[in-house]
Amino acid sequence: MKVVLFCGGLGMRLRDYSDTVPKPLIPVGGRPLMWQLMRYYAHWGHTDFILCLGHGGDAIRRYFQGADGGTPLDKETAGWRITFADTGIAASIGERLKAVESHLAGEEMFLANYADGLTDCALPDQIAFARRRRAVATFLSVKPNLSYHAVTADRHGVVTQVRPFADTDLRVNGGFFVLRQEIFGFLGPGEDLVQQPFQRLMRLRQLAAYSYDGFWLAVDTAKDKQRIDEIVAAGAPPWLVWRAPAHAALG
Repeated sequence: MKVVLFCGGLGMRLRDYSDTVPKPLIPVGGRPLMWQLMRYYAHWGHTDFILCLGHGGDAIRRYFQGADGGTPLDKETAGWRITFADTGIAASIGERLKAVESHLAGEEMFLANYADGLTDCALPDQIAFARRRRAVATFLSVKPNLSYHAVTADRHGVVTQVRPFADTDLRVNGGFFVLRQEIFGFLGPGEDLVQQPFQRLMRLRQLAAYSYDGFWLAVDTAKDKQRIDEIVAAGAPPWLVWRAPAHAALG
């Protein structure tokens, strides 16, 4: 399956880093964040990438063409096919996806990602779930990495419960999409992916969530960057599935 990566956003919540390099190129464990994600997909046999470029697109293109320390033909990335698609500086995710529709012609299903999240989820299991459900769109459903506490109060404002978000049933869209070709019929002009299109899919029972409670982290803020750096420093980052003997690669 082809993999679409949305890597053209401004990364405003990570400005301490993204003012220097685009958010997808922020270093994580000695490699750019998006390289780590692409290596994850490659481990499962998916090495045909479509990069939806916008802000910082030139820097991303240079990295993967071998400049700025990029090594696209090393032993770990040999065989990757990368298509660079300029999808606009201010485009929404839906607009970026629509812009690469021609690159996905003939693909019954394809994968897509925000390009800022990492996980150790067994991708073949998610794909198998999506095939069974036959939904137009499937996404990874995860518990949010929040330090806040959920509060329950009665109608008088008396608090009856305070508990960490991790102990609630709240789940969020973690990205890691499995999409069918039919998704393009649900995208209207100028629309984001999750807003109007997902509402239409829900009404038709064509949106599925694959629940996963293992490791997942979106590097969206400086606090997230600090946390992922701490995970790297502690050794054996869980998203390095290609180094874990418990995971068997496909293809």
